[in-house]
Amino acid sequence: MIAFHGTRSTAADLLNYSSVIAVSLFFLPYCSAADGFCEGNNAGRSCCADGDGGLALPVFPYEADWNKNFRAFLYIVGLLWCFVGVSVLSDVFMAGIETITNSTYKRKVPRLTQQGQQEQDASGNPVFDYEETLIWNPAVANLTLMALGSSTPEILLSIIEIVGAGFYSGDLGPGTVVGSASFN
Repeated sequence: MIAFHGTRSTAADLLNYSSVIAVSLFFLPYCSAADGFCEGNNAGRSCCADGDGGLALPVFPYEADWNKNFRAFLYIVGLLWCFVGVSVLSDVFMAGIETITNSTYKRKVPRLTQQGQQEQDASGNPVFDYEETLIWNPAVANLTLMALGSSTPEILLSIIEIVGAGFYSGDLGPGTVVGSASFN
């Protein structure tokens, strides 16, 4: 096992990452924009030299002047870095769910006799025992928290879009949240 910031990846995971990189590097020369792509309606795209740019990409001001294959390679490395980040966050999220669902509290319960009567001590006071009880019902907790976890990407996508659009609703935001909620 090889660990990335607290996560455990098997050799199969690393083989998948390396195969994606190898395929990307093999097809990289063929993935550059075709001649004439940055003309007409496409001239404003973030990949074109005079484009408007996107919300996060291009990162550097004169990035459009760089070699497109080099930019594609950097974007693929960044994308793989994001995949590792999602893996780490997923592990932390699942550990948080386990911590929440395994939380207990001590509950005071009366001690009963064989006949079902409450037991009393020598001075006539009722006798109590303490038992640990789960705070959450495990099935309900897992369903609720997993629904929240599976909706998190859509919610974050909507937040990013709203912030990028000057706090006006865009085309993506409401649809992703409503669509995600219907499946959860």
